[in-house]
Amino acid sequence: MTPNKTASFSELGIAPKILGILEYHKFIIPTPIQHQAIPVALEGKDIIGIAQTGTGKTLAFGLPLIQRLSILKAKGLILLPTRELALQVDQILQKIGNSIGLKTAVLIGGASIQQQIKSLFRSPHIIIATPGRLSDLLQRRALNLNQIKIVVLDEADRMLDIGFAPQIKQILSLISIDRQTMLFSATMSPEIARLASQYQKLPLRIEVAPSGTTSNQVEQEVFIINKESKMQLLDKILQDNKGSVLIFSRTKHGAKKITISLKSIGYSTAEIHSNRSLNQRKEALEGFRNGKYRILVATDIAARGIDVKGISLVINYDMPDDLENYVHRIGRTARAGETGKAITFATREERNDVKSIERIIRKTLPILEVPTLPPRRQPIAEEHNHDNNFSRRTPPGRFHQKRNDHAGNDSFNYPKRKKSNWRH
Repeated sequence: MTPNKTASFSELGIAPKILGILEYHKFIIPTPIQHQAIPVALEGKDIIGIAQTGTGKTLAFGLPLIQRLSILKAKGLILLPTRELALQVDQILQKIGNSIGLKTAVLIGGASIQQQIKSLFRSPHIIIATPGRLSDLLQRRALNLNQIKIVVLDEADRMLDIGFAPQIKQILSLISIDRQTMLFSATMSPEIARLASQYQKLPLRIEVAPSGTTSNQVEQEVFIINKESKMQLLDKILQDNKGSVLIFSRTKHGAKKITISLKSIGYSTAEIHSNRSLNQRKEALEGFRNGKYRILVATDIAARGIDVKGISLVINYDMPDDLENYVHRIGRTARAGETGKAITFATREERNDVKSIERIIRKTLPILEVPTLPPRRQPIAEEHNHDNNFSRRTPPGRFHQKRNDHAGNDSFNYPKRKKSNWRH
């Protein structure tokens, strides 16, 4: 299916009230995945949407979800792999639906489970959740899924990669088979195909780019360098390239070490990884978004959970454990038609990994000669090493809450029509 580049949202069957909201926010021309998925989704059909990251998948499922739920008087569920991605999707849906009475509940780890239970009692139209936290709440009988009529699995391949398959299958088994299921992903794998065949009804596959494709707008380069010289090369690249920079580390300990090193030589830097609390991660992401921090250092937990406009450079300080994550990492730049650059550091022992990535993306990566590196800079001020955010450690172990036996009232009732402007 070839999208019409001159098409507008008004040609896709979207309700006039939502069109007015899109126009207000200056959403005029749909992206290819939006152009192809929205009309099909509005018909209530199951979808497998394959599109590279940064192509507008959230609106591709979000607009039909909001519109159809207002007609069906039912509820929707969106499952995502990470907290950051859940918060990002909620932000986008609220941008569209807030003025027409859309209510959402975000169920993610690292936040107060009691507050999330309270949000469920407010009868949200859409539940946005990570599989682990939703499974916990189901075990507490804090909700049931009887009224769910539309399910979205976003970044489904990533959810399977990080071990959420049992929870996803449990959750889908509790939802009526008389539902619409939309599955969106940047890649297509045999596991995704099996999931689709088991839980979808004759899904229409929409693929706007081959699985594993990277944006042509991203300039990609590789340096073969020893571990000891990585920080010096990083410093030189940061001095030569202006703008916001996202750096990926293989481990959370490595991310912390990189962050401390960069802060010590004067770079405004924040970090996101699993040792950071939810509030710390939100502050880091918001600070990166608004320019407080020029540099954000992250593990692959953020490879798909960061939606920040204008990231000029992505640096793979370490190669990813799962080489397919290379696609998602560099997809954080050159989003929505912009240009960007991605630089990867690889050791001599990782040359075969570079070749494997080339097979995944079906491109040859240029290997550049390492420039003459200046001596490693000394810390410019002692206080850079004493940021309170780095001295506190998140307590180990999972967050436990005493079960609330009164949370079993899991019936959802929509507000009376006169109290809501939910209908279009």
